Amino acid sequence: MKDVMVLTGAGQIGLAIARRMGSGKKIVVGDAKREKALAVCNVMNEAGFDAVPVEMDLSSRASILNLIHEAQGYGDIAMLVNAAGVSPSQAPIETILKVDLYGTAVLLEEVGKVIKEGGVGVTISSQSGHRMPALGIEVDEELATSPTEELLELEVLQAANIRDTLHAYQMAKRCNVKRVMAEAVKWGARGARINSISPGIVVTPLALDEFKGPRGDFYKNMFAKCPARRPGTADEIANVAELLMSHKGAFITGADFLIDGGATASYFYGPLKPQK
Repeated sequence: MKDVMVLTGAGQIGLAIARRMGSGKKIVVGDAKREKALAVCNVMNEAGFDAVPVEMDLSSRASILNLIHEAQGYGDIAMLVNAAGVSPSQAPIETILKVDLYGTAVLLEEVGKVIKEGGVGVTISSQSGHRMPALGIEVDEELATSPTEELLELEVLQAANIRDTLHAYQMAKRCNVKRVMAEAVKWGARGARINSISPGIVVTPLALDEFKGPRGDFYKNMFAKCPARRPGTADEIANVAELLMSHKGAFITGADFLIDGGATASYFYGPLKPQK
């Protein structure tokens, strides 16, 4: 029996983190498309890792529980890397909220119930959650602590209060960050840690979908005018995940790390600031 890493989302960011942290572990790769999970497993296994694919729907508690059950068949779950999700150009509002918001909350909750002592998790959020104004103490607390099965019933998430898919995505990512804070308390009772990372524009297939979508020019302008003057790479996100998931990050939990080349700073205080 090995310690197990659960990786959800068979994309470039998840793969980069798994390659950093998955040595010596059984890596259970969950994705909505089994062929994508299998492709990632093949890449990892050919590089000497030990990975197996599982078809998994992040919007379904039953599917998440099945993933966890399969993972536990190989050993104790010691690591969670949640890089699953859909973008504003890939799905309608309802799906974004069900997958990115509700699904992430359920995954953190259920893994938190079984994570081994000394275990650690990281979930990939987004810079988008940082571009909204403050929601207020009450809404933040609702997003952080509402029972998972009641999350989608919150007034702030009702159709009349969500403008478009980008707004839904921003709300989901704000919820991710707040949920990590609340879950860190529960994970801490088991001697485990959980943090989130909010990447900016990172060159991945998901980002390429965005570049080709209705907000493509917006995103290209963002990385052209941010202090870094470029998009990021999956390995740059993995650099931070490696810190958070290693012994060097032992005092870090319940935190979110914005890694966006300064785009958010430029959005509030620089050339990306919206014109009034």
